Amino acid sequence: MEYIPTAIPDVVLIKPRVLGDHRGFFMETFRQNEFEQYCGAVKFVQDNHSGSTQGALRGLHYQIKNTQGKLVRVIAGEVFDVAVDLRQGSKTFGKWVGIILSAENKNQLWVPEGFAHGYYVISEWAEFVYKATNYYSPEWERSLFWNDPAIGIQWPLINGEVPTISEKDAGAPKLADAETFPAG
Repeated sequence: MEYIPTAIPDVVLIKPRVLGDHRGFFMETFRQNEFEQYCGAVKFVQDNHSGSTQGALRGLHYQIKNTQGKLVRVIAGEVFDVAVDLRQGSKTFGKWVGIILSAENKNQLWVPEGFAHGYYVISEWAEFVYKATNYYSPEWERSLFWNDPAIGIQWPLINGEVPTISEKDAGAPKLADAETFPAG
């Protein structure tokens, strides 16, 4: 696998080595020793899988306590995946990176603790899977408003239409009012 730091170096694009022939393909999706070398020593405790229709936007989510790092990928369809740095004192606080993840490109993205994460479904249908470093804790889950102009995410919206979002995400605070992670 190839590990490529993004514009926010702690967020890492992971490109697998795909071996294919007339039967199909094979690839490794995770190797602990390499992951630790390029992304840090973490322990994954939960796997999640979601399916969403075109135009759905899930996020931007994070847990303020029981924080989660996420290793994300798409196994059907295509999404625009986003990480927003919420670590106070970070040189990239309030900045974002966005990557196209698809079943076709088979890429993964490492989103460490301290980031809000979300994705927008570009294809007619997408299935999204990820490993998390901590258990889901609804009492600590927070959302960041998906379209905060102070962050300026350039979502690739289909026909410029407002995405389909949950009621909770529609009422999420903007960065200026959101709970963030303390410096240090």
